[in-house]
Amino acid sequence: MDTLESLSDALETAGDIQSIVRTMKALSSVSIRQYEHAEAAMADYSHTVELGLMALLRQRMGAGLPLPGAERGTGRQAMIVIGSDRGLCGGYNDKITRFALSRMSDGPMVLGVIGARVMARLEADGRRADAVHPLPGSVEGLTLLVQAVIVEIDRWTRTEGVGEVWLLHNRRDGRTTAKPQAHRVLPLPTTYLHKLADTDWPGSSLPLFRMDPERLMSWLVQQRLFVVIYRALAEALASEHASRLAAMQAAERNIEERRDNLRALYRLRRQETITRELLDVVSGYEAVSSADQAG
Repeated sequence: MDTLESLSDALETAGDIQSIVRTMKALSSVSIRQYEHAEAAMADYSHTVELGLMALLRQRMGAGLPLPGAERGTGRQAMIVIGSDRGLCGGYNDKITRFALSRMSDGPMVLGVIGARVMARLEADGRRADAVHPLPGSVEGLTLLVQAVIVEIDRWTRTEGVGEVWLLHNRRDGRTTAKPQAHRVLPLPTTYLHKLADTDWPGSSLPLFRMDPERLMSWLVQQRLFVVIYRALAEALASEHASRLAAMQAAERNIEERRDNLRALYRLRRQETITRELLDVVSGYEAVSSADQAG
C-alpha cells in the first residue's frame, strides 16, 4: 500500500521529469527553427550553382557535346544514411533504417553512416559501416561535417571503385512526421541535367568563362554536392527534433495524467490517515471516559 511519504516522493519526481520534458520541448522547437533557417539560407547559393551549371550545359550543347554524367554510374554503389546520435525521438531511426535496408543490394557496396543510433540498428542487421560520422550539436558544425563527407566520397570514387552515391535521410512530412527520402548525388541525375539544359536563361546573353570547361564542371558538381548534403543534413536534423518534440508532447500528456492520478490517490490516502487518526482520538477519549466512570 502506498504511503503518504511515497506518494509525495512520486509526485515530486513526476514534477521534476515534467520540467525536463518541457525543457527538451523548448530546445527542440528552437533547433527546428535554426535548421530550417540554415536549409533556407542555402537556397540562394544553390540557385547560383544551378545557374553556373545551366550556362555550362547550354555551351556544351551548342558545341554538340553530350551532357556530362548523364549515364548511370558504373562501379560499386555507395550509400550514406543519416540518422541521429540521440534518442527520445520516437521511430525516427527505425524508419530510416528500414528504408535503407530495403534499398540495399546483396552485391558489394560501400556504406557511410551519420549518427550512432542508426549505425547500431544497421549493424544489428549485419550491415557494417565503412565510415561513421557523428552529427553536430548545432548549425555551426554542419559545414565541417559536409566537408568531411565530401572528402570521404572523393576517396571512395578514387580508391574504392565507387561509381554511384546515394544519400538517404528523413524529412519532415507535416509538422512532426518523418518521411524517408533518397537522392542520387553522383553522378548527376539525367532528369536534372536535361531540366537545366532546357530551362530558358534568365538574361539576354550567356555569361563568358575562361576556365577549362571540364575543370569548371568538376568544381560546379562539387559545389552542388556540398549544397545537396548540407540541405539533407539540415532537413534530417529538423525532422529529428520534430520527432523528438512530438515524443515529448506525448510524454508530457502522460506525465500530467500520472500526476493527476497521484494527486487523487494522495488526497485519498491523506483523508484515510486523517479519519484513522480522528477515530484513534475518539476511541482513546471513550476509553479514558469509561475508565473514569468505572473508578
